[in-house]
Amino acid sequence: MDKSLYIAMTGAVQNARGTAIHANNLANVNTMGFRSDYAQARAMPVYGETYASRVYAMEENPGTNFAYGTLVETGNELDVAVNGEGWIAVQTPDGGEAYTRAGEMKVDSLGVLRNGNGLPVMGQGGPIALPPFERITIGQDGTISIQGAGANPGSLSQVDRIKLVNPDASQLYKGNDGLMRQRDGLAAPADAAVGVSAGFLEGSNVNSVEALTELISLSRQFELHVKMMKTAEENSEASARLLQMS
Repeated sequence: MDKSLYIAMTGAVQNARGTAIHANNLANVNTMGFRSDYAQARAMPVYGETYASRVYAMEENPGTNFAYGTLVETGNELDVAVNGEGWIAVQTPDGGEAYTRAGEMKVDSLGVLRNGNGLPVMGQGGPIALPPFERITIGQDGTISIQGAGANPGSLSQVDRIKLVNPDASQLYKGNDGLMRQRDGLAAPADAAVGVSAGFLEGSNVNSVEALTELISLSRQFELHVKMMKTAEENSEASARLLQMS
């Protein structure tokens, strides 16, 4: 069988992988705090016992785009957006710690402060739990103050502080759940220099036009690879017919 068939086949497979990355980015264009993934293609020689005789395409995800998204004003006292660099720490289902820029928060029936995906938001000593309150405010440094239930309207008491971190971006990776984690598996220390703006949310940093253009380009490349496979099949059938005639 013509080796060009395998080259076209791997090209189609890698195009499909690139399409999946860009499709995921485009699907999250309206997801608050979402960080898009990069996708790149490169040539990969096929090494064996002798010199490489074929070069295949390989699509890979070299990393995550850490550019900031646009701030959207919501007016909700529990919504926060990180100012500049930094992340909000949340507790994962396995008890570990991960980081997000999505600051849409809510308080559950037990008083636990959770993000939009239902994960507990980390404070100075673990997940933040709030007593019953009439009013809540979040300061620029992440400090949470409340007017307790039945307390005087002008009475605010500090109960905790959102854990804000700023680890080295090169040491972060994005998991399948969209959360960032440190490569060494350790929890990042709180950084007092990181601030937030209450009443705002940070939008996705996905460029919808760019993502759609990449999808169209990859789709056309995929069609080209399929045509190459069809041509290889036709050449193989023609060769078989010639051999039968001889």
